[in-house]
Amino acid sequence: MKVAIVGCGGLGNVHARGYMNIPDVKLVGVCDIDFSLAQELSKKTGATAFTSFDVMLREIEFDILSVTLPSYLHKEFTLKAAAAGKHVICEKPLALHLEDAAEMIRCCEQHGVRLFVGHVVRFFPEYVQMKQAIDDGKLGRIGVVHAKRIGSHPGRWFFDDDKSGGVITDLMIHDIDFFRWAMGEVKSVFGLNQRADDIDYALVTLLFESGAVANLEAFWGYQGPFQTAVEIAGSKGIIRSDSQKNSSLQICKAPSDSEDRRFAEVPQSPGFTSPYNLELAHFIQCIREGTEPIVTDHDAYKALEITQAALESIRTGKCVHLQRSKALGEVTP
Repeated sequence: MKVAIVGCGGLGNVHARGYMNIPDVKLVGVCDIDFSLAQELSKKTGATAFTSFDVMLREIEFDILSVTLPSYLHKEFTLKAAAAGKHVICEKPLALHLEDAAEMIRCCEQHGVRLFVGHVVRFFPEYVQMKQAIDDGKLGRIGVVHAKRIGSHPGRWFFDDDKSGGVITDLMIHDIDFFRWAMGEVKSVFGLNQRADDIDYALVTLLFESGAVANLEAFWGYQGPFQTAVEIAGSKGIIRSDSQKNSSLQICKAPSDSEDRRFAEVPQSPGFTSPYNLELAHFIQCIREGTEPIVTDHDAYKALEITQAALESIRTGKCVHLQRSKALGEVTP
């Protein structure tokens, strides 16, 4: 199976490494308008480098396209790939607007290709274990959830809401997708957001149809390393996960301009398989076997719908209620 990548930045490199570890998968093309990035990735992988996506489509044959571009470009290149008969593996968020996400899903369906979205948290082992504990009833009836996901501001185009959607759409959406997966549909959303310079902090409360409540924090501008924490309290017990709980004393400092600001967090434990590798191998298997993925394009749409409701709540200062719908795109805050 032949694969190409458009977008040769941080996540483009992550996808490239993942594909090189999957049997019977060959990375044949890498594309970026910054040709130096494409050339650098080409040297690492042996794939042909391109600066034009249209030229790459014409000159090489491939089955799957990884879209690892800034969020605002996801729609354009997904539609182009689908029209050319290519399966698409798109990084999250699927799009920045529900109308665009729905169009991407319809386009892939119309052209008979698969669309997968990289909500990679579903492949992190500690989150898989939390989901399993909930499914097995070990926590009883879930009451309250607290979760946080924080790190330094990634800078560049992430400052522009029209390109990234801000900290809720880009970062908190990981936890929004996970808890909808683990706890069911969301009934209402209330959000708060504070922004100043390179600070972007959000607190969003989700009320689930089950009656459970989740308080989610996301923060760009933290003066320390990227970290996550989750506490899920149920009628039979509590489960906790904290990426920083490995020492009794921690001293954090702000990253300097010369230090790498992490675009994605990958566990570094020896022998640990990257969740990104697990995710890509799963998507490839779904294409080969025609099976449903752990995270569907509809799941990605629903996660975006909740983020949009949170943004609407922030704009209006009011709680936003979500209504059940039978067809994609019918739910509106």
